[in-house]
Amino acid sequence: MNTTANKQLSETIKRIDGAYAPATIRAYKANFERFINFCDKEHANALPSNEDTVADYIRHLVQENLKSASIRIAIASISAIHRLNRYLDPTANPNVKLEMRRMHRSLGRESRQAAGINHDLLKKMLQATDNSLKGIRDRALLMTSYDTMCRRSELVSLSIDDAIIDQENQTIKIKLKKSKTDQYGLGRWLYLSEASQQAILDWLNATDIVSGKLFRGITRGNNITDGLSSAQVNRIYKQIASRTPTDSTTLENISGHSIRVGAAQDLLISGASLPMIMQRGRWSKADTVMRYIENINYG
Repeated sequence: MNTTANKQLSETIKRIDGAYAPATIRAYKANFERFINFCDKEHANALPSNEDTVADYIRHLVQENLKSASIRIAIASISAIHRLNRYLDPTANPNVKLEMRRMHRSLGRESRQAAGINHDLLKKMLQATDNSLKGIRDRALLMTSYDTMCRRSELVSLSIDDAIIDQENQTIKIKLKKSKTDQYGLGRWLYLSEASQQAILDWLNATDIVSGKLFRGITRGNNITDGLSSAQVNRIYKQIASRTPTDSTTLENISGHSIRVGAAQDLLISGASLPMIMQRGRWSKADTVMRYIENINYG
């Protein structure tokens, strides 16, 4: 029934390539494909859709036991695809907004917060690394992540081509060319402590990497790949943390955001103001930072 909708979605995804972050485009595509499947079963049009179909879809997602955050993303994707095709946005209808309110009252708005990797846990994780190639890479990755407070996507995008390396004085400066809050690629030089600079130089000297991505995957045969994915960053953090005396709840909640969360919490404890933390972590919204630091442990 929705053959045309599938075709329009495919054309839309191609059209917006490069204009949005890859993760955003993937979310739009995956969520709208699920919406099309729902509409097929309900014998309803997906594009353009209407407020009754979207309200039914919200109720369906609640019954499917999705979390409220996932439902918000699903509905935002429906909204985006409609607007990008210049259709009336059905999610803006009062009936849909009422259904979203019902959903939030039923499920709540809370989303799971990544466990913070603060300075103390970071120190334990660094001690848990060895002098293998992976260990050298992991130390550079952990220390760079903590100093720069990079998002996962920013961390894996760092390139040697955007660095100034002074081997004589053992210093390195790295420029973040593009981030979530710098969509036009103005770029920004990142803060790196002397220890982090040395860890990066150790990694480069061990691998002879001279161009391309700074952080790379390592195969079982110690072959260096062309780069890292955000998912690999998650797994690396969890694997290292699992080798430390860390409780199971913290381990379960460690993700690629954990060092960013922990660094923000450490800054607050050290006396940094909210604007200072926002500037350091390149946040544009104060409420996002507040979610990161609300579960801080002052003990």
